[in-house]
Formats: sequence, structure tokens, C-alpha cells
Amino acid sequence: MKKIAVIGTGYVGLVTGTCFAETGNMVTCVDIDINKVEKMKNGLIPIYEPDLDTLFERNIKANRLVFTTSLEEAVEDAEIIFLALPTPPGEDGSADLSYILGVANQLGKIIKNYKVIVDKSTVPVGTSEKVYKEIAANSQVEFAVVSNPEFLREGYAVSDFMKPDRIVIGTSDERAKKILESLYRPFVRQGNPIYFMDEKSAELTKYAANSFLATKITFMNEIANFCELVGADVDKVRIGIGSDDRIGKRFLFPGIGYGGSCFPKDVQALVKSGKEHNFEFEILNSVIKVNEDQKTILFPKIKNYFRGDLKGKTIAIWGLAFKPDTDDIREAPSLYLIDMLLKEGAKIVAFDPEAMENVKNLLGDKISFSQNEYETLEGADALLICTEWGIFRNPDFDKIKALLNDAVIFDGRNLFDLEEMNERGFYYTSIGRKQILK
Repeated sequence: MKKIAVIGTGYVGLVTGTCFAETGNMVTCVDIDINKVEKMKNGLIPIYEPDLDTLFERNIKANRLVFTTSLEEAVEDAEIIFLALPTPPGEDGSADLSYILGVANQLGKIIKNYKVIVDKSTVPVGTSEKVYKEIAANSQVEFAVVSNPEFLREGYAVSDFMKPDRIVIGTSDERAKKILESLYRPFVRQGNPIYFMDEKSAELTKYAANSFLATKITFMNEIANFCELVGADVDKVRIGIGSDDRIGKRFLFPGIGYGGSCFPKDVQALVKSGKEHNFEFEILNSVIKVNEDQKTILFPKIKNYFRGDLKGKTIAIWGLAFKPDTDDIREAPSLYLIDMLLKEGAKIVAFDPEAMENVKNLLGDKISFSQNEYETLEGADALLICTEWGIFRNPDFDKIKALLNDAVIFDGRNLFDLEEMNERGFYYTSIGRKQILK
């Protein structure tokens, strides 16, 4: 059993703290948001993440997971301190380290004995050095600063944490290495590796991984767009190339671009980091541009269908989150499409199983919301699918047809079979596949 402090209770911090508590550790989570802390003390989880609520409630009841607004209280007895703070993109695309360095400055004034301070946030190369210097400026005690990037997928974060395919730890401190090896041992009992490396390599590993996956997604989206021009079927192309084990089957599904809290900002941050060293990531610059265009790739198709006039048209939207099984709307393609549709005078009625409250907080009464997916369709002129939630995959097509003013679907996630949509008499447009005309 180890005593752990987790500073920051966003997606990464809350999953990290809860999962460490689940393996018997004593965890104190710190956040400056008083209302958020009070809610968590009362068992109210502030984010939606499958299976997190069960572990959260269990460990609160067992007093292994506690919450506070006091940094001093959290770190006093902690052997390990995880920094799970936001690193939002600045105006130039660089990662904003002010939250991390601000806490590091405070830690230097607080810690009274050896601590292992772990960067869990996604940070640029060289951040561990900056954190070390910030703490050392105010402290005379020994401590270690470690880079331990997370590889959690929203929607699968608990599973990814409890059964990681690998753990990356960047440290040159042997004492810290032994402490973290012991901490993570329960998570790798099936033999998955813990990779120890230097701090800078660990920091870059996270950025490189996310940037590569973003590149893979974007490449497939470009292939999909070309498929439409030449009359090829992207589903067949995807299967054909995915069978090559050098490429693999994952992240080859085309759609309306990637979003979320990681890929957009991490790709931008790596590009900016390159510029700071007079290095140009040409591929990643293209990835950013193509992805921005991809988010609204369906808009011209929608506008053309309505002969250039969307004023007064009602568009039903299924899915607002950037991906299924999360309530995260950061950089969600749906928001970009909604903005363009509203500017053209269209009316929006939307449904999402988890993300509607977040969109309401962002857009207010600019769009309407429904209690379920079918309610959005009543009197709508078309259906636009932005997120591939499971409940949208096998709908009642007869009901859809009856509720819509016209049987029109713009599918940004390629959920439905082309032959079936043709047989059912829908006007159906997707990504990289043949357009079905009624």
C-alpha cells in the first residue's frame, strides 16, 4: 500500500486516482474547484466514463479515495505525487504549462521529505527539467521528477488503466524507479511491459503515439475522399489494407475527423515543439489541415441537397460527443457542423446519450435537444449522424422514414449498409462510399 496524491481531477486525474485506490492504495485527489470537490466527497462523479462510477463509489466507501482543495493536506504524507493538470493549447499551438509549473512552485515550498513527483499530464519534451527546477528553487529536500505519460482512451479509460498494454516511465532516479515499479506491479501481472527510459524519451513517446494515430486516421479520411471521386468503396479498401499486419486494422475507419482532448492539442504541440528547435513536421502540418477540412466535409453535401438554401430547414443530429462512450465535446466535429448549419439559417434538434448537458452549457438555446434519438426526427428535413454511439447502429428504419419529412440521411460515421439503405429507399450519403439516391 502506498500513499498517493493526485493533483487535478479531470479525466486523467480522476481515473488515475480511482484505479490506484482500487488496488489498495490510499489516494487523495486535489482540485481547486470547491463545488466539484464537495460533489465528489458526496459520491457524485463529475465526468462520464464507463465503469468509473462503480470503482469511484466503492473506494470512497472504503476511505481509500478522498478529496480535498488543500494541496498541503494532500501531499504531506504522500510518497508519490501525480500531476494530472491541464495543458491547454496556447494561441500558437504550444502546450500551456502554467498550471503544472504553478503547482511545482508550490510543491517546492511544501515538501519536507523525499517525494516522487510524476508528470501524468501530456507535456512537451523538457518539461520534467522545468518542473524539477521550479521545485528545487524553493526546496532543500531530495525529490525525483518522473515522466509517466498516460495512454488512456476515453470510453475505455478504466480498462486501459487496469490492464495496460504497456507502461512508460521516464526517470534517471533509481529510487523513484523502484517505487513506481512496485506501484505498477499489480497492473502488469499478465506480463505486459513496463518500459523504463529517460525523461525526454518518455515525454516524446506520448506525443509521437498520438500524432501517429491522428496521422493514420487522417490518411484514411483522405483515401475515403478520393474513393468518392473515383467510384471506389472505402470499406473494401480499408479491409484490403488492414489485413497487412504492418498496417493493422485499427484507426482505419473513415469519418468526419478526429476531435477530443488529446489528438488535436497534442499534434499542434508537437508541431510547435519542432518549430522551437527549427524543425518542421511537414506531415503533421498536413494532418492538422486535412482534419480541419474533414470535420465539415458533409456540409457541402447537405447544402447541395437542399439546392443551396438551408434557411428554415430542420436538421436532426444524432451524436454530439467527439466519440462514443464519453461526454467530451472538445473539438467535436458536430460543433463545427452545427456552427455552419446555424449560419445558413438551419434549425438544429440534437440527441446524444451523454454529451447534451455539455453542449447546452456551450450553446445555450441556439439549438434544441430531444429526450431520445427518434424524438429529434419529428418534422426534421434530414438526419445527420456525427457520433457512432451503439444505439444508433441498428435503428428502426421504418420509424425514421415515418418521422422525417423526407428519407434523407447524412452519415458521418458510415454506420449503415449501402445495399440496405438502397432497398429501403433512403437518400443516403456517407464518407468514401457510393451515394444512394432515391
